[in-house]
Amino acid sequence: MERKVAREFRHKVELLIDNEAEKDYLYDVLRMYHQSMELPVLVGDLKLVINEPSRLPLFDAIRPLIPLKHQVEYDLLTPKRSRKLKEVRLDRTHPEGLGLSVRGGLEFGCGLFISQIVKDGQAGNSGLQMGDEIVRINGYAISSCIHEEVINLIKTKKIVSLKVRQVGMIPVKSSTEEPLKWQFVDQFVSDFGEKKGSVAGLASMGGKEIKEKKVFLSLVGTKGMGVSISSGPTQKPGIYISNVKSGSLAAEVGLQIGDQIVEVNGVEFTNLDHKEAVRVLKSSRSLTITVLTGAGSELFMTDEERLAVEARRELDRRELMHQKRVALETNKMVKEQQEKERQRKMEISQKTAEEEERYRKEMEKIEAAERKHHREWEEDWAPREQPKTKSPSPAPPEINTPPPKSKNSAFGWFYRYEGKLPTLRKKGEKKRKKKKVSNTDTLQEQRKNKKEMEFELKLAAEKEEMYEREKQLKISRLVQEVGVIISRLAQGVGVMISRLAQEVGVMISRLAQEVGVMISRLAQEVGVMISRLAQEVGVMISRLAQEVGVMISRLAQEVGVMISRLAQEVGVMISRLAQEVGVLWNGILYE
Repeated sequence: MERKVAREFRHKVELLIDNEAEKDYLYDVLRMYHQSMELPVLVGDLKLVINEPSRLPLFDAIRPLIPLKHQVEYDLLTPKRSRKLKEVRLDRTHPEGLGLSVRGGLEFGCGLFISQIVKDGQAGNSGLQMGDEIVRINGYAISSCIHEEVINLIKTKKIVSLKVRQVGMIPVKSSTEEPLKWQFVDQFVSDFGEKKGSVAGLASMGGKEIKEKKVFLSLVGTKGMGVSISSGPTQKPGIYISNVKSGSLAAEVGLQIGDQIVEVNGVEFTNLDHKEAVRVLKSSRSLTITVLTGAGSELFMTDEERLAVEARRELDRRELMHQKRVALETNKMVKEQQEKERQRKMEISQKTAEEEERYRKEMEKIEAAERKHHREWEEDWAPREQPKTKSPSPAPPEINTPPPKSKNSAFGWFYRYEGKLPTLRKKGEKKRKKKKVSNTDTLQEQRKNKKEMEFELKLAAEKEEMYEREKQLKISRLVQEVGVIISRLAQGVGVMISRLAQEVGVMISRLAQEVGVMISRLAQEVGVMISRLAQEVGVMISRLAQEVGVMISRLAQEVGVMISRLAQEVGVMISRLAQEVGVLWNGILYE
């Protein structure tokens, strides 16, 4: 079962991906996933390769390779697509409009896709989503319509009927000259500048771009197209251009070696054999030919070109793997830094809480001491209320009988003089009693003042000690805050240095890789130059050998001619000599 799944997956990859470097990268990221079991990283890597709607079936082909515990998460991370058509009706006269934006059209080489959905608008409430492809509008197929024609078709009726299917990707192409790219919905940057994520709709990395091209050839007054065709192998059937004569009509219209002929004058060449294809090409002097540029270029490569392509493919694969490793290392470092930052914040918050608790307890002790001293002072020195005593019962008023008037009433209070001074004596006793009481009060007042002064001195000393403690506590808190700031600064500097070192390492690795690529390319070019030089030297030697052979043959011919001429002359001379000898002999006989 597993072999069957793997075989079907490889067949799907071969069918949907032409770039060999991307195939190798796809297999590499799947192997790395089965080692690390990091599903989000795998899906992000897959989106670099599955970068157009035609490759979306690869997500379904990869699903059997995902463990059961990751199946649900895999479905959440991969784009949702459906082949079923869904019909939606929208009111064009609605005050808020249709509530959607579209992009695409025939001039951009793609269908019409929903690129923006207004929140709480008609389209959003009807179930339409970004990345849906509009197949029909008001019953009309729009696959062959340009963007302006589609907009005019929408404006024809008040009720707009849309038939859509869910794709999950949006085309990106600002002009007809730029190559068409695709972005996933969760990575799309809308026309309003709202970014949904990082752009991952990359073009095919390091591979050739296969385009369909249609050309018209008129063979009237010419010797022919100037091309040779051949059939492809079993694994890649079709009719391909195997040779193009320089200066021919085919070269003028841009046909190249390796182009696959798809259609000629409406006749499909996909399943034709070589003889039938030649017959169709010779059947008319006016040909409309549709070709896929470069679709079979690898079939007609030389060994050197094939080696160069293999080397470039290997370099592309290494570049992709290097980018993958750098991304993994960067993510790992970022996670480690985030974990360290989280632990540091937890330690700082814990220390802060401990310091605040210690400060609170110290303040509670100080406040308790203040309350205690205040209470003692109140007990010792606060004014007290006099205790209420029972008032004695009023004594009956004394009845003082006035003394008898003396004769000497003119002396005032010296009302009675008998040779003594009773009044003066009483007055002196009162003064002595007052003086004695005042001395006692002064001693008590002094004692009281001394005790109060001692208490105030003690209170002042305790307050000074309390202020000193609070000062030391504030200083310790300030030192701690300064230490925290310094640690944060040091950590920030460390993070900056680590990031700088990482960037420098990445730059150095990229530079080394570029240098390696340049060296390998230089070695390839040198090898190609050496091979070309060897070929040229061989050609020169062969030409020289041919010229030497020609010269030797010519010399042999000339020598043969000279020998033949010499033989002829010798023969003539011998014949003449024989004639003369014969004449002489005849003369002698006659004599």
